[in-house]
Amino acid sequence: MSDLRITEAFLYMDYLCFRALCCKGPPPARPEYDLVCIGLTGSGKTSLLSKLCSESPENVVSTTGFSIKAVPFQNAILNVKELGGADNIRKYWSRYYQGSQGVIFVLDSASSEDDLETARNELHSALQHPQLCTLPFLILANHQDKPAARSVQEREREYTQAGREAGRGSERSRLPAEQGTRCGTPSQDPGIMTQAEGSGLTN
Repeated sequence: MSDLRITEAFLYMDYLCFRALCCKGPPPARPEYDLVCIGLTGSGKTSLLSKLCSESPENVVSTTGFSIKAVPFQNAILNVKELGGADNIRKYWSRYYQGSQGVIFVLDSASSEDDLETARNELHSALQHPQLCTLPFLILANHQDKPAARSVQEREREYTQAGREAGRGSERSRLPAEQGTRCGTPSQDPGIMTQAEGSGLTN
């Protein structure tokens, strides 16, 4: 083959590669969903989001006001607004509900009965709020690895009752722990109780 033929062949290959790169275009944008994450201080909200974002757990500190994290999944991005759970902050939660498309309620299943009752009351208020009452809820029972942890079944009975008192549907779904981080179009089920193990989720 002559040098001219070889040069033409390489030029044609370069043209095909250039065309493939130019005509491919950018990948389709992943859909984004805005969620609000609430729960009492120490329930594990900050640690949960840091873990989902692959951040180091060593630098986790409790959120005193609010923070926003973009949690990437293969088929969607969750923009999660985490609200601090201290007594003097919870009364301002409702100011940050607007625009939410779903709710994550993190529960410390190993906390005291008083704290569990407070958490139940906060969930009841959230279920009744006009800006949240039609949204899907994920109730995450955290700290299941601790000896004092109440079972998911026990918490589910109590929080299902909270949903009924708030006028929500009584049908609830159960998800294994490993499915709690899967993502797609948000479910329209008003409440999902799932569990999380690992004492690292503390803030």
